[in-house]
Amino acid sequence: MDPLIIHGMEWTTKELFVYPNEFIYWSIQIVMYPYMTGLVAGAFVLSSLYHVFGQKDLKDIARFSLVFSLALLPTALMPLLFHLQQPLRGINVMMTPHFTSAISAFGIVFLTYGAIVLSEIWFVYRQYFVEQTVALQDQPGTGVAVKRRLYHILTLGAYDTSAAAVAQDKKAVKILAGVGIPVACFLHGYAGFIFGSVKANALWMSPLMPVIFIMSAVVSGIALCMLTFIAIMEWKKFRTALAKGKGDGSLHAIGGVEMDVIGKASRYLIGFLVAAISLELLDLIFRGYTAMKSWDILRSVLYHKDFVNIFVLQYGVGNLLPFILLLLPRLTIRRTVVALIFILYGVFMMRWNVVIGGQAFSLSFAGFMHYHLPLLPHDMETYKEGLLGALTVATTPFILFWLINKIVPSLKFSKEEAQ
Repeated sequence: MDPLIIHGMEWTTKELFVYPNEFIYWSIQIVMYPYMTGLVAGAFVLSSLYHVFGQKDLKDIARFSLVFSLALLPTALMPLLFHLQQPLRGINVMMTPHFTSAISAFGIVFLTYGAIVLSEIWFVYRQYFVEQTVALQDQPGTGVAVKRRLYHILTLGAYDTSAAAVAQDKKAVKILAGVGIPVACFLHGYAGFIFGSVKANALWMSPLMPVIFIMSAVVSGIALCMLTFIAIMEWKKFRTALAKGKGDGSLHAIGGVEMDVIGKASRYLIGFLVAAISLELLDLIFRGYTAMKSWDILRSVLYHKDFVNIFVLQYGVGNLLPFILLLLPRLTIRRTVVALIFILYGVFMMRWNVVIGGQAFSLSFAGFMHYHLPLLPHDMETYKEGLLGALTVATTPFILFWLINKIVPSLKFSKEEAQ
């Protein structure tokens, strides 16, 4: 028997008339794949709001989101590697990229985007690398020597920190960020293109699918960056309280900077959220208005089988509720955190409903299939395609960000920065 069919049988149940070879082949990792690539694109767009469009209100979070985008980038590959039956073949996409298919083009787009992000980070932090190399020059210790050598390598021999050189760095950052916006959007938009070009699936075949994926990606990326930014700043505030006591003025400075940045970023998030919701509703209305041959089975999926997932969890909890929370006056950190969590959940449910919901109905148009997420693994496949596999993918970028932040500090608070 085909191994793929055996794997599909692990989590698929059937209802009414379903073809014998039909199963839910694309499971949780294919839900995580567009979700993680969307976070990458959204984080980069948030950083570009400052570097390209000069939104100085977002200066503090822009540098952070750029580094966080780099930490998210490798995790865009992880869901596919987990899902592949032969993961060692995945490197072929990177080594032999071409445009004969959407997934093959991923190799070129991924490498191009990675080069842009790394180059932009280098120009942003080049002066810091030079300063660290000089500062560690006369300090003793093996660990210090290794760190100094690392910063020396990262300078790439460019030690000029004059005003003219720094101005050239800023100009290069602006150019790279401007070029990176369409590349980041294409990095995620092609995932929507893959689904939208599947003619055999009535739920996926839509020209709006790539645009919907891009807009929801921006929403999720901004939301995750804001949520992580808040968590880090709150942790800094807690550590400062332990070290200096609650009466220290730096606590108020940290809290003020944090709320000011989050309040301004939330306004941009609301705009992108409105655009994402509008596009999704437009696609839904268009399907109902055209009422093509497959509309009967789609209507059963949308309004009956997946009604709770789509209209209650995705649109209600994931879109409408956080939209209201962000619009209410006197926005607070706690209310913002709740809204951001709901937004991330809503985008995840959108990916879930597209990937899993698109496979819920049989091509016979007379039966349905249900996906049951493996919670406790009993072999490698149920680990990779189950809850623990998804959690592994979700936690990896935070570990990578912690490691990268040891070399490239995305957030360094000081009294000078607060002024």
